[in-house]
Amino acid sequence: MSSSSCLLLSSSVPRIKKEAFANIRTKRDASTSASVSISCKLKPAPPCPLTLFFNSNPAKQKIVLVRSRTETGSGTDSDTDLATLAGEDSAAFDLKNQKLTSWVYFSVILGVVLFLLQLLWIDNSTGYGKAFIDSVSSLSDSHEVVMLVLILIFATVHSGLASLRDMGEKVIGARAYRVLFAGVSLPLAVSTIVYFINHRYDGMQLWQLQGAPGVHQIVWLSSFVSFFFLYPSTFNLLEVAAVDEPKMHLWETGVMRITRHPQTEAGIKLDWLDTDTLALYLMVGQVIWCLAHTLWIGNSVAAAASLGLIGHHLFGVWNGDKRLATRYGEAFEAVKRRTSVIPFAAIITGRQILPKDYYKEFIRLPYLTITALTLGAYIAHPLMQSASFLLHW
Repeated sequence: MSSSSCLLLSSSVPRIKKEAFANIRTKRDASTSASVSISCKLKPAPPCPLTLFFNSNPAKQKIVLVRSRTETGSGTDSDTDLATLAGEDSAAFDLKNQKLTSWVYFSVILGVVLFLLQLLWIDNSTGYGKAFIDSVSSLSDSHEVVMLVLILIFATVHSGLASLRDMGEKVIGARAYRVLFAGVSLPLAVSTIVYFINHRYDGMQLWQLQGAPGVHQIVWLSSFVSFFFLYPSTFNLLEVAAVDEPKMHLWETGVMRITRHPQTEAGIKLDWLDTDTLALYLMVGQVIWCLAHTLWIGNSVAAAASLGLIGHHLFGVWNGDKRLATRYGEAFEAVKRRTSVIPFAAIITGRQILPKDYYKEFIRLPYLTITALTLGAYIAHPLMQSASFLLHW
């Protein structure tokens, strides 16, 4: 007779002292003489309401996955999933753990990246962006075809580099690989976005609903909601900028309880930020964003762009799961059993049980920031359109 137990701790939970295990319980199964479960709970003091946005630690959650498998004498396995975390607490932000110097480095890096992007790609007099767009545009007179080719180039480079991440980090290191990834993906993403903005009304009109009652409100609300489906790695700005060493995270709380691939719904705009976001970004949020904008524009260019983006994100779902399974093994399988790709499917089928205070997983500084940035992006739409037009891409 043999048994195997698995203790999976969230990587963001501090090391537990021996005293915390005082209430460990062990049950024995007489028929198999195998240990069935080992569990441990921590009961932290209730947080002050004023610190909800700034101190969002996973200590509110149960910490351990108690037992993953029991082997019986007949060789059969019985899996037991408990309402415990195998992954990390998403969108957590603790102000006490932040260093001023790290954010100074982040600001400097962001400024340098934007300067180089302007100099080497966006500025038509010094950059290569226009030459790139012109070369792709020479392939066809159809704006729909050019749009799809631009997305294909971006998707191939973006997904290809993401798939090579493990090997690349071993060769040049995690920070250097992040710089390489962002340095190649960001210009391609900018080119694709600018071309879409400049040619979004050049296709064949399929329907015209912009004047219909309620359509503008539906499109605005859908686009707003889509950005709350950002993959949680996007919030780790210090890792995005390689100030902190970039890591491949296994998230389990927050939006991940609703869908394991939230960013598929959010759009291309932030795709370059994180290699983990490659596949996981484009599913739910991307679909919402694409459908909303296609409904509003209603022509063949918008339809082609949506088709390309959704296709890329669907591939990302498969690719993202594959890479997480390779990296995390049994821990990812535990998360996979408790989550779903289709939004709310795991909740409806009972595989995911939401905590009573689930709403607190969204009352966090990253989501407050997303709200402000999304509203700002909507207000800045005319500015983005005029800036794109001036490039003549």
